[in-house]
Amino acid sequence: MLSLDHVSVIFNQGTPNEVRALQDLSLFVDAGEFITVIGSNGAGKSTLFNVISGAVEPKAGHIELDGRDITHWPEYRRSHDIGRVFQDPRLGTCPGLTIRENLSLAAIHGRRAGFRRDVKADEEAWFIEQLARQQLGLERRLDADVALLSGGQRQAITLAMATLVKPKLLLLDEHTAALDPNAAEQVIMLTQQLAEAHDLCVVMITHSMQQACDLGDRVIMMNRGRIVFEIAGEERKNLKPADLIDRFHSLQDGTELSDAQLLS
Repeated sequence: MLSLDHVSVIFNQGTPNEVRALQDLSLFVDAGEFITVIGSNGAGKSTLFNVISGAVEPKAGHIELDGRDITHWPEYRRSHDIGRVFQDPRLGTCPGLTIRENLSLAAIHGRRAGFRRDVKADEEAWFIEQLARQQLGLERRLDADVALLSGGQRQAITLAMATLVKPKLLLLDEHTAALDPNAAEQVIMLTQQLAEAHDLCVVMITHSMQQACDLGDRVIMMNRGRIVFEIAGEERKNLKPADLIDRFHSLQDGTELSDAQLLS
């Protein structure tokens, strides 16, 4: 579903402030696969998402989505097939609009249709059905301004909007980091439900080693703009946070993983 082939991103090239944010990075994600991405600040995780979504254009390499080369597509064109949820719950919804109106915006995304504040009966029934699955009672608050919702409720609406019209790829950018533990747990449960119900291709950045162990099919760790290792299959099933922390610390100490460690 997603293919990044030898992608590099360089900021301020040729200056003393040059940053090689991604270095010859290759990543391949199958349809329906759920991948978690970990790494320290500055490892290149957000740049990876920005280059996939089209917010940043790569200096080298190619990007394909569902067999189509999207390397030079603008962000708005990719957004028809790529849903993204950010760390800040406020970034995914429009304050001043109701839940109903926000969902209406998501429903018309990618269609040649103008926004209208009134919603047809069949559309409203569809919105209610989607929200009822979350079991948060939001289906009874369609006329509430999203600005009045809690962070967890707002992130739940953002997730619903990002998946209302099934995307080919869903990018989750530390989408529980700004929430309290209870809200974060609810949003993670909702994430799992949506991924399974829609058979979504998901890539999720997280700083939580527990989330990295509990969620998805594969874990990848980034460092200095590269993927330094990945864990899948049987090894992934037995993975514990302590295992990831040990590997994480080996990188923080400035020691690169050896080929033997990468292949083990």
